Parts: sequence; structure tokens; C-alpha cells
Amino acid sequence: MQAVTLSLYRFDSLAARLWAFGQMATARFALKALPEIGFFKLCGSGTGEGFTPIPNTGVYAILATWPDAGTARRVMDQARVFCRYAAMASETCTLYLGSRSARGAWSGQAPFETSDAPIDGPIAALTRATLKPSVALRFWRRVPDISQLIGEDPNVMFKIGVGEVPLLHQVTFSIWPDAATMAGFARADGPHARAIRAVREERWFSEELYARFSVDDVTGTWEGRVPLQTTKKA
Repeated sequence: MQAVTLSLYRFDSLAARLWAFGQMATARFALKALPEIGFFKLCGSGTGEGFTPIPNTGVYAILATWPDAGTARRVMDQARVFCRYAAMASETCTLYLGSRSARGAWSGQAPFETSDAPIDGPIAALTRATLKPSVALRFWRRVPDISQLIGEDPNVMFKIGVGEVPLLHQVTFSIWPDAATMAGFARADGPHARAIRAVREERWFSEELYARFSVDDVTGTWEGRVPLQTTKKA
């Protein structure tokens, strides 16, 4: 069964941040050379928890698909490109995901092979969109309200925003205890629901993808805790 990984890397020193920024242009060649890897994307992040248009030079991400979880673990443990990221980063976290539903496209592709296996545990939601330049300003005006609303929701277990191109390509990723709580947030009237209506009515996106995943495993920490834990380590 296809495995999907989302690897997050935090870089503290100036040298490490400059290295990571350079990898946005060069690491794709090393990743393409890995015969086991499928679809992949190198992403930067915004400030805060990533849901802003102001770049965060200290946080980067790699999303990838693999034939199975065992292959993903082996390659990520041994391949030079992943080892270099881990060595340069001050903190790393990789989430191992199983795709359960997906609709839409990412760079013209349907990257996730879905399974109808039930999700016994937390559920992850990923949205990816290419914004039309003409509506980018209106979109980013809404994002702070949506980010605050997600942060205040007691059910959200983890959230981060990343993207391939600042301002125009946005990826949001969040983990929820179950499908019901995730759906309850999405449908509740508020900034998120109003933004979704605007997206549909005004056709803000030139390309979009929505996917749901099981969270099969997590390695490492983010902000000092495992994403599925509810409290930070002392």
C-alpha cells in the first residue's frame, strides 16, 4: 500500500537556514535520483505556524509518496539527501500517512493512491491550492482569522501551513481526533466556512486538492513534542 510522508525540518543557525534555502533549488535533483520515490514536493513555510504570506526561513518540509512504509523508512534512513537534512536541522519530525480519500490535482497530477480501509485513530487533512494572482490579497486577508480559529479549537491535535511558492501555492495540514470533529470544524459558520464559500463562488483557485489520511506513525518531535500528544514535553 502506498505510503505518504510529510517531513518537517527546523533550522536555527544562519548557516543552516542558508543551506536549507539553497536546497529548495537543488534537492529536487537528489530526490528525483531516488528510484523508490514517487511524487514529491519541497516546501517552505510562513511565519507563526505557517499560515501567513511572510516566509519563515527556519522551517521547511518534504512531502513524498512511496510504494510502502518500509521502503519510505529505509530510504529516508539511508539516502544522503534525507540524512543531510536531518544533520543540518535542529529539529525534525516525519509523519507516516495512509491516503483514504483525495480529489483534485497537484501540479496536474493525482498523487495519492487511496484505500477504503477504516481509520482507527486520528485523521489528517491536507488541502493544497494554487491561488489566482488576482485574488491572492483577498485570500491572505482571511487567513489570520482562519488560523486563529483553528488554533482555538480544542480538538485540533496538530497544524502547519507550508507551500511551494510564496503567496500563490498554499498547503495546509492538520490532524484531528476523528472525522466527526474535523467535519464539525469545517462546517461550522465562521471565517473558515465563509472563506470556503468565497472560494467556490468567486473561483479563487486555478488548481486544488483535498485529501484525508490515517496517521500511521510519527518519528521525531515538533516544537518539543510528538504531534499526536496534547501537551509539550517539560
